[in-house]
Amino acid sequence: MLAMIGLAVVFGAIFGGYLLAGGKMTIILKALPFEMIMIGGSGIGALLIANSMDIVKRTLGDFGKVLGGPKWKAADYTDLLCLLFALSRTLKQKGIMAIEAHAEKPAESNIFQRYPKILKDHFAIDFICDTLRMMTMNLDDPHQVEDAMEKQMEKHHHEAMQTTGALQTLADGMPALGIVAAVLGTIKTMSAIIEPPEILGKMIGGALTGTFLGVFLAYGMVGPFANRMKQVIEEDHQFYLIIRASLVAYLHGNAPQIVVEIARGNVPSTVQPSFFKLDEALAALPPEAFG
Repeated sequence: MLAMIGLAVVFGAIFGGYLLAGGKMTIILKALPFEMIMIGGSGIGALLIANSMDIVKRTLGDFGKVLGGPKWKAADYTDLLCLLFALSRTLKQKGIMAIEAHAEKPAESNIFQRYPKILKDHFAIDFICDTLRMMTMNLDDPHQVEDAMEKQMEKHHHEAMQTTGALQTLADGMPALGIVAAVLGTIKTMSAIIEPPEILGKMIGGALTGTFLGVFLAYGMVGPFANRMKQVIEEDHQFYLIIRASLVAYLHGNAPQIVVEIARGNVPSTVQPSFFKLDEALAALPPEAFG
């Protein structure tokens, strides 16, 4: 919603100011379809040249994040902390072998089934379960497990950020593509130099529309979209950092209550549950939530 309000403000300020200053939209509207074909089309082509098809598809898919905001809401972070507490307490009370069945088939686990949204996130579940499997093999060397988790997180974050890089590169190129369109418009104008001034004026105005459109799209739309997409991906990534923090805390011998409190400290401030709210949520967990 905020993104749509922002777009309305950008359009209203730019074109409203132009009209109030006595500008006329006729020339811009007449040139707009042709300039959009040149700038928009070449921008899409450049996007295809600079990226793999997988990144292009994910970039288009990530546009929804700009409008919808982060995937994980405040309730999801509370659910994650409850899940991590349940896993930590089960590990502490029943041992690593008791958790093995849950890690092998999380979809059938009564611990994971309580949190369907988390269960649908393949990376979150794989990250938790793969780490639990490593713990069964390398429990005597927690640093080895921690290093493996760090590398897995870096890989996932790098791949997630590829879409923002692709969109930002497009934004950076838009002004130059606008200049290209303007130069072509100038060439067209120069070929009609014998026309009367009123006609040449309109042709020059149409040519300059290319420069305007390239800069407007870059700094008024595509660039802000890329920045917002980056913010959302960074915030969603924090969800996985919480998983890492809790499992690392357990590996270093902390009690389940301390593990979950360390994890809570990594929750973004805007959605972080208070100590007392989380304590109430943990106290409300039924016995079957611990496997």
